[in-house]
Amino acid sequence: MSYQNIYEAWVKDPRLAPEDRAELEAIASDEKEKEYRFGGELAFGTAGMRGIIGCGMNMMNVYTVMRATQGLAEYIKTLPAKEQAKGVVISYDTRRGSRLFAEKSAAVLAKNGIKAYLFDDVHPVPMLSYAVRYLGTVAGIMITASHNPKEYNGYKVYGEDGAQMSPEATAIVVGFIEKITDYLSVTGEEKSPLILPVPKEVDDTYIEALKKLTLSKEAVEKCGKDLKLVYTPVHGSGYVPVTRILKELGINVTVVEEQTTKDTEFSTVKVPNPEFKETLSMGIALANKIKADVVFGTDPDSDRLGVAVKDDKGEFVALSGNQVGILLLDYILTRLKEENALPKNAAVVKSFVTTGMAKAICADFGVALFETPVGFKFIGEKIKEWEADGSHTYVFGFEESCGYLRGTHARDKDAVVASMLCAEMVCYYTYIGKTVWGRLNEIYAKYGFVLDKNESIQYAGLNAMKEMNAVVDALKTVAVKAFGPFAVEAVRDYSADIRRTADGRTEPLNIPKCNCVYYELAGGSFVCVRPSGTEPKLKIYYSVKAPSEQEAEAALAACKASVKELLDKVKKA
Repeated sequence: MSYQNIYEAWVKDPRLAPEDRAELEAIASDEKEKEYRFGGELAFGTAGMRGIIGCGMNMMNVYTVMRATQGLAEYIKTLPAKEQAKGVVISYDTRRGSRLFAEKSAAVLAKNGIKAYLFDDVHPVPMLSYAVRYLGTVAGIMITASHNPKEYNGYKVYGEDGAQMSPEATAIVVGFIEKITDYLSVTGEEKSPLILPVPKEVDDTYIEALKKLTLSKEAVEKCGKDLKLVYTPVHGSGYVPVTRILKELGINVTVVEEQTTKDTEFSTVKVPNPEFKETLSMGIALANKIKADVVFGTDPDSDRLGVAVKDDKGEFVALSGNQVGILLLDYILTRLKEENALPKNAAVVKSFVTTGMAKAICADFGVALFETPVGFKFIGEKIKEWEADGSHTYVFGFEESCGYLRGTHARDKDAVVASMLCAEMVCYYTYIGKTVWGRLNEIYAKYGFVLDKNESIQYAGLNAMKEMNAVVDALKTVAVKAFGPFAVEAVRDYSADIRRTADGRTEPLNIPKCNCVYYELAGGSFVCVRPSGTEPKLKIYYSVKAPSEQEAEAALAACKASVKELLDKVKKA
């Protein structure tokens, strides 16, 4: 059927809610909008599904959510009865429709005879991951679009280990979803006894689990009450757990009151992404007013943490995700070593687009470093693997996109535990007469300056993902000898699981496949190009190592020019 025919069928269908019919009738003369909504289906991948909120097959709405949940239910019903009986736990953030989508998901599961635990209020991603493990459910559902603009929402599925569902299980779920061609046919049982509240003890035991991960109790006791820390949840789900853990540890925290409200429009920020300094602007303004030391901000589902600290001039600088990751890695390994608690088989995990400096830090501490594709589920898989074979002990994992995890209580990035660790890190450096900014510069002085930046090329329309993947595929066919001043020493084609050196040798990468091209550059720098899995953006990552910041900036500019020239070349081909 053409998109026009599908559109007409939806408008005429008596099962369509009146408000949804009115929404569709309002676009009757907009062919481009109708094609976007009905010319394709909202993809369900290993990161679940994410899209603009609205009525249509390619949008986030109750019909696409219920269809996805029915597919998950069909998968669960193929499992042994003992697994089916474990049920599913569901959480959600503060976005438009999140609570409704969570309730509809629970109703569909109940209609299929599957127990559904539903949180009574917004809860972060890490608490959903923890709840799956604590309650022993067979799966978890998180309704969120993370840091995306307000127009978006999403649906993520977690496996029984608390990590996002594996690619293998996801493929089976997708198979069941695709069999449901009548979107409006899925129904639920909203008043079923199978829909249960999540026990209050989940919140309490989660906080207790985090307390066990503290590393500098003495420093916190001495400095925590006097620390001036400003925190903004950016209208998201981090407000309660972040302020609770800090206050229970005795760390003084001042919140940005205007941003504690559950505002579905995130009206005080342009985008609710704490990676951007602009998102922390109200927190920084308050910090300057009360002469605070540090500013924290979490995104709507509180899996990402943004941090701003004062530099040598007393001005607030928003740290990048890579810089916070470097600081936390150095801090965690330092404190474990000082306390003689660093395991002999300690291991750190990062995504391959995350800063190259992690390699030098881990090597200095004698700690193994592993790389994974982008997506914290892959870090979760390493934890699961090591728990099974005992080969390594997980101590920390992080991604450049402001995602960090210490501990194995959850299997996704956790801005609550990251807030706790960053706060006590500030206390620790205050206690020994240093600053966080000063320590960052000590790290650069010791290991060499590394400048990590990324940029995105925005795509739009129904074929955005196809167009982005075509660009990456084209890059694989072009031989590149250098980016700026750096020679290309090897190229990693993650879609083919092959690493090719400049002299023609090849070797397997032995890592889950994804469509990405990674250029290893002389001296430990890299350039990487990949399509985002959650947004219509082609992402380009740069990690440039140089003797000084000034030289790194110059080298970065030259690398960017080379990349632009390369992209222009493949687009014209």
